[in-house]
Amino acid sequence: MSIRISTNTLFEQGVSAITDRQRVLLDVQQQISTGRRVVKPSDDPIAAGRILDLSQAQSINQQYVENADSAQSSLAITEQSLQSVIGTLQDVRTTIVNAGNPTLGDSGRAILARELRGRFQELLGLANATDGQGQFLFSGYRGATQPFSETSPGNVQYAGDQGQRMLQISASRFVPVSEAGSEVFQRIRTGNGDFAASAATANTGTGKIGIGALTDPTAWNAAANPANFTLRFDVNSATTPPTTTYDIVNNVSGNSLLTGAPASATGPYLRTFTPGSSIDLRSQGAEPPFNFGGNVSIDGDPADADTFTVVQSPNQSVFATIDNLITALSTTVGTPAQSARLTNDLTAAIANIDQALRRALDVQTASGARQAEVESTQATHRDIAIQYDETVGELRDVDYAKAISDLTLQQTLLEAAQQSFLRVQNLSLFEIL
Repeated sequence: MSIRISTNTLFEQGVSAITDRQRVLLDVQQQISTGRRVVKPSDDPIAAGRILDLSQAQSINQQYVENADSAQSSLAITEQSLQSVIGTLQDVRTTIVNAGNPTLGDSGRAILARELRGRFQELLGLANATDGQGQFLFSGYRGATQPFSETSPGNVQYAGDQGQRMLQISASRFVPVSEAGSEVFQRIRTGNGDFAASAATANTGTGKIGIGALTDPTAWNAAANPANFTLRFDVNSATTPPTTTYDIVNNVSGNSLLTGAPASATGPYLRTFTPGSSIDLRSQGAEPPFNFGGNVSIDGDPADADTFTVVQSPNQSVFATIDNLITALSTTVGTPAQSARLTNDLTAAIANIDQALRRALDVQTASGARQAEVESTQATHRDIAIQYDETVGELRDVDYAKAISDLTLQQTLLEAAQQSFLRVQNLSLFEIL
């Protein structure tokens, strides 16, 4: 049985073949002109799906890169600001040392007090530093809120919070890019960081107390330690030379550590005082056993009823430390007792500034460590971006050698289809007759 093929069918098949060849040739031309093998999903559905997934991963990775760049910028500015804070505090410390010069009079100390007022304002400005985008570095989470303001001369209040603004620099890592200013400038331990020793303002002698030393951290930090003591002095002028004794009073219980009984307001007391010798917060000889892990020393001659305190180091802002120092330097010194009071104030000030310096250095170190982490993460993200680009390129980009070969082949096939259509087009019975 023979199959009849109409002339119309021949023409349609010929045109269809040419159209198909033209379509394939156009696809190859698009690949060469765009440089991409996958121009539309239908070119390679599996590769197109992978390219989409990789493109999304690229976008996320790029966002991490931008976040890391922003974090790096903020941390760098924070570190620079803290370096300026450290420099200012070191200048304050130098001023304190200069103020201790015994040849310096009231007018000279007044000049130093004015200089410290300038340092105070300089430090306040640094505490209100921004990251260049209007966000305060030391306001915690409240970046738009100015953290510190001087509500009255020497009195600085904190308006930030205790949080830290975070930036996500990887799928599992958020890095802090701000600091709580209260932790940097306010919550600073006084004294030696464990306890603070100070002289009573009513003292009339020339006793000058040092910052003391921690001898047994376990004993000092024990729950049984009241961490609140008074050194009470008695001077017996009937002896030649006068005999000075002292008691150590537990201010929580009101008992004498040296007798275990309620403390007496008058002496003589059990321990004899020697200027410059160590006063241990632990029992000696026949005293009831106690050990609170610290000692202090007092130079000069305390007067009868003079007292000194040793307490757990409270927190104090660096602004209060400088303001107290300014007040001390602005006070007239005309008697030995006033001179001793100034020395005690300077000793406390230099210890407190040292604590502020340590805090600023600790925060700067932590900021530097975060910078190093961000730099490492940035390098990782850049490596990943290169890998993504290479993988996407392998899936999407055209192989020019193959594409040119395909182009030549498709041109040949198109020409063959066109020539065959011409041959068929010329077939006619009338050509034979």
